[in-house]
Amino acid sequence: MTPLQTIELHTGDAPRASIVILHGLGADGTDFLSLADELDLAAVGPLRWIFPRAPVMPVTINNGYAMRAWYDILGTDLVRREDEAGLRASIAAVHALLDREVSRGVAPQRIVLAGFSQGCAITLGAGLRYPQRLAGLAGLSGYLPLAASTAAERHGANRTTPVFLAHGQRDPVVTLARGEAARDLLVADQQPLQWHTYPMEHSVCMEELRDLQQWLLQVLA
Repeated sequence: MTPLQTIELHTGDAPRASIVILHGLGADGTDFLSLADELDLAAVGPLRWIFPRAPVMPVTINNGYAMRAWYDILGTDLVRREDEAGLRASIAAVHALLDREVSRGVAPQRIVLAGFSQGCAITLGAGLRYPQRLAGLAGLSGYLPLAASTAAERHGANRTTPVFLAHGQRDPVVTLARGEAARDLLVADQQPLQWHTYPMEHSVCMEELRDLQQWLLQVLA
């Protein structure tokens, strides 16, 4: 398995915590670099921000055009037509990235995994299956992939890991109903969860970032 390319920012020497942020379809690791400036997490201490880059692959729903993607999108039905092989490959790649971060001296319970859209799907898919307890999982404008197998495959280490889910009320790309379905399944499985919606489309807003900042300060306290 080829290791993921990453972009990193350090807020100080000897980071005490790490935040890994997975971008959306057709985007890049640079898309969320500004979060390191917009979120005031000074109270956490020295941080390592990690922005992985998804591999380039043809995407069926975009007429086979090659772009950065965590998995193929086979059609508009995100449940019945999932690219299971692609999802599982990216989950494994993210697990390897988390393992590397632990080997660099950051305890797993000081690592937050987060993502937007496709990156949210991989965050939930990888985070819930990771065999060491993480600090938290943050999913923005996404959904839960491989939903039918999540309960059976969720690792006990992350059964009580806090989850932050946020979604735009007018999202035309990943509908609010998909986000609500993820919320409902995780709540039914007794996963600790914060749920937020905002009057926006498939994007990020300042109110959402304020809520995310408050949650990050809690899980990394």
